[in-house]
Amino acid sequence: MNQFSHAMSKDKATALFKLLAKYRPEAPADKKARLLAAAEAAKDGKEVDSKGPACAIKFGLKHVTALVEEKKAKLVIIASDVDPIELVVWLPALCRKMDVPYCIVKNKSRLGALVYQKNATALCLTSVNKADEAELRNLEENCMENFNNARMTWLKSGAPVMGMKTQMRLKKRQIQIEKELEKRNQA
Repeated sequence: MNQFSHAMSKDKATALFKLLAKYRPEAPADKKARLLAAAEAAKDGKEVDSKGPACAIKFGLKHVTALVEEKKAKLVIIASDVDPIELVVWLPALCRKMDVPYCIVKNKSRLGALVYQKNATALCLTSVNKADEAELRNLEENCMENFNNARMTWLKSGAPVMGMKTQMRLKKRQIQIEKELEKRNQA
């Protein structure tokens, strides 16, 4: 839970959002225009590829989860302010297990704006163009270092400390055990 309070640094987040802006899914109006053009071409008997852009951001918790489990996701981006947090609290552990780089960014509405939604809890990239592979590789390495492999930084340092009441209760119990052992040894 504590790891969601440690979001990506501002300079790295800026670079990430610049990359993600290049791979936004097509806007609803653009999709409608493309489908209408494909329908017109089909009506005229022409063959048209009606698929959308191949390299695009994938979003939605179920979709991102499936892509991580299939190891198709190259980079997973998780929002830090998801409510309830239990929706995404397990996603970093899954990414670590499947060896998929992930990062945590500050605002779910920023993620949502990338995919023409109000909010988005998680996004992922599955592929990028050749020109952006170096930038993606750099971000992946940074995320692996700062999030995947930095698991110990999220944990509290040192051993847990018990409260005073618990310490006193354990001390009394230990004294009773010692008294019983003395009685057994004497008998």
